[in-house]
Amino acid sequence: MSRHSSRRTLFAPSILSADFARLAEEADAVRGVDGRGADWLHVDVMDAHFVPNLTLGLPVVSSLLAATDLPLDCHLMIEDPDRWATGYAEAGAHNVTVHAEAAADPVALARNLRAAGARAGLAIRPSTPLDPWLEVLRHFDTLLVMSVEPGFGGQAFDPDVLDTVRRARTLVDTGHLDLVVEIDGGINADTIEQAAEAGVDCFVAGSAVYSAADPARALEGLRRQVDAVRDRRR
Repeated sequence: MSRHSSRRTLFAPSILSADFARLAEEADAVRGVDGRGADWLHVDVMDAHFVPNLTLGLPVVSSLLAATDLPLDCHLMIEDPDRWATGYAEAGAHNVTVHAEAAADPVALARNLRAAGARAGLAIRPSTPLDPWLEVLRHFDTLLVMSVEPGFGGQAFDPDVLDTVRRARTLVDTGHLDLVVEIDGGINADTIEQAAEAGVDCFVAGSAVYSAADPARALEGLRRQVDAVRDRRR
């Protein structure tokens, strides 16, 4: 049996949309109650080279690790992840995701991330086809499908990527892959049901959560939408 065959809905609010001056408080704001809050905390690391934006790096991630016990889901939108990614795993990140388009040797990198104690994730841009990466993905724990072009928060959701999600979902359900299917970009109350219908396991939401007056309640509302989709499909 696949270790992901019993599907669990995961939510990873993105601190890219949070107040960077209050990151510890913003992490607490998405905890929720009774398992309805955040499962992971999504951290976008950008280097102004792989993407045209600069956010934060390992020192801030290390500080955040000391300030919250939420598992950190670090999405590295950086050049040369083969050199830098393992440091995030060694610091204590739960899941470290690198881009297929940037990694020189993704299989070796996945091995190094796991050896350092983290789950290994592979991300693909909206225009990157899935099939050339299928053999590589056998070495990973998470597939992150970008539903916007990586680099900036608040972009509009690209529904064309749902074909990639459906393909990945089928491969997981038939045992050809064994990983969590994650989506990132433009996820909100208007788009999350489409993503859930396509077969997403883990939902990254930034603006939809952190722009709300009560981030935990916003997150609970998104979770209810996904639960309703899952209930209809049973």
